[in-house]
Amino acid sequence: MFVLGTAGHVDHGKSVLVEALTGIDPDRLREEKERGMTIDLGFAWLKLPSGQEVGIVDVPGHEHFIKNMLAGVGGIDIALLIVAANEGVMPQTREHLDILNLLGVNKGIVVITKKDLVDEELLSLVTMEIEELISSTSLSEAPIIAVSAVTGEGLPELVAAIDKLLSATQPRADTGRPRLLIDRVFTIAGSGTVVTGTLIDGSLQAGQEVEIVPSGLKSRLRGLQTHQTRIDTAAPGSRVAANLTGVATSELKRGDVLTRPGWLTPTTMVTARLRLLLSVKRPLRYNAYVSLHTGSSEMMAKIRLLDTDELKPGEDAWAQLTLNKPVAVVKGDRFIIRSPQDTLGGGEIVEAHTKRHRRHRNATIQSLETKEKGSAQDVLIATLEASQPQELGKLILSCGLPDKEAKQAIEGLRQDKMVVDIGVGEHRLLFTASGWESLLENVKAAVHEYHRRFPARPGIPRGELGNKVQLPAAYFTTTLNKLIDEGILIEEGGAVRLPSHQIQLTSDQQAKVDAFLESLVKNPYSPPTDLMPDADLLNVLVKERRVVKVSDGVVFSASAYDEMVKIITEHIKEHGKITLAETRDLLTTSRKYAQALLEYLDQKKITRRVGDERVLGPGSH
Repeated sequence: MFVLGTAGHVDHGKSVLVEALTGIDPDRLREEKERGMTIDLGFAWLKLPSGQEVGIVDVPGHEHFIKNMLAGVGGIDIALLIVAANEGVMPQTREHLDILNLLGVNKGIVVITKKDLVDEELLSLVTMEIEELISSTSLSEAPIIAVSAVTGEGLPELVAAIDKLLSATQPRADTGRPRLLIDRVFTIAGSGTVVTGTLIDGSLQAGQEVEIVPSGLKSRLRGLQTHQTRIDTAAPGSRVAANLTGVATSELKRGDVLTRPGWLTPTTMVTARLRLLLSVKRPLRYNAYVSLHTGSSEMMAKIRLLDTDELKPGEDAWAQLTLNKPVAVVKGDRFIIRSPQDTLGGGEIVEAHTKRHRRHRNATIQSLETKEKGSAQDVLIATLEASQPQELGKLILSCGLPDKEAKQAIEGLRQDKMVVDIGVGEHRLLFTASGWESLLENVKAAVHEYHRRFPARPGIPRGELGNKVQLPAAYFTTTLNKLIDEGILIEEGGAVRLPSHQIQLTSDQQAKVDAFLESLVKNPYSPPTDLMPDADLLNVLVKERRVVKVSDGVVFSASAYDEMVKIITEHIKEHGKITLAETRDLLTTSRKYAQALLEYLDQKKITRRVGDERVLGPGSH
């Protein structure tokens, strides 16, 4: 399915030609009838001899309604540039052609209308004027056909030329990310809210849930129509009317985008390649304010030139455009910029969601040029290098590539070890090879620094390492698990360490340990607490099983603990039980130590408490 758009000066016969071709009057507004000119967008369709149908968008030609014209030409595949034979090339002929050229519309036909009003000599002069006009534009190869909508002369040839051009035109790609560029909102009695627009980038199905961006409103497609025919599925490249549930017309407007939920995020800053028209009278300066038109939307924008201080007529530059309201765009979308009265230029969005770039930076410009013209793999790498890591799904959206092409490119990069991915599915995380190495160095440096600060500790706790690396929790867990699986880090008991790390005590720490162990030998069953080392040193002794910590404040030497366990278990085997008092007397210790020991043995299931007595537990054997 394709969409054809008219363009040309006011009163050059665009709407009359559309009606002559289709039998449909595209001027739907009463004011348009009264004034005899198109004010807003008009719509029609044409069935061609080959059997295929083409939607037609008829745009206004008057200079006062250029904004309405721009809302209609954003989604067209083929242009009919209309020039009246009795007037020739006029100001809006040139402006509309400039707009088509800036939008990259490279398929079209120039139609000379009102042929019946001139002789062959004047017709020849107008034809030569048109040939010169289009010679350096995207429509330089367009055929020129003269017609009369009044007599019908030339109309069969025009229809045949449209049919031929469409047959040689590739259908719009289905990327799986449908966008209906809303250009009209109205109500139909008995049906409710209806929006119309050109569908690009994907298909829509009747009954599916949809989202309106940038507002974020959710709705469902009650029904779909194209060319007044009810359909179940709307294909990309078609004019579509969508009947929505649960949304009022007051909540919708021209410029909104209807899409499937969850992927299209509005933006207020884009980076683009910007070209200024040669016909513009003065340079475009840094921080200039313009109106920006993309798809069917319009907004104000401030332009930050990145590689120059002013953009001269006929030249290109890299620019960031800060928008005064959110807009739903993706990489590759084209736009037009205007002053209040004139079209100034336009370009193509290279970064739809961008950070603020520093000006006059060669690395930034090179990265943008790669994103603009590089291969799929080049674009992916450049996008990742600018901001990594990124989830697979978000990376593909940032690159503006079709899913299949992007995933094939990523797989090639992964096999060539140019990217590293962790996790699974659409949410797996991707790094460039250098980005992954940088992350590894940061992680290892953080662990090494922890070892330096706390040499007596076995390693850094997982959570603390996560805070230092500054990755989202879910990603950090996946990343850390990969590093552990590859032996880059070792985890023991919730502490993470480098493989080379060994606990080392300073001479002062060693002296404290020796004094503490000596005090335990002197009073094995009633150890003193005044020489208790700090938590790090105590944990080292516990891990090496030189001591056993039975409670906060009660620590026995390992040998004393083993002796006490043996005494207690043998007593229970002989007598069937033991009490706290009996334990205290057997060990010649105090109630404090006896109670702490018995409670610890209960935890280890060496004993089991029954009332005020202990019997052997399952862990005693």
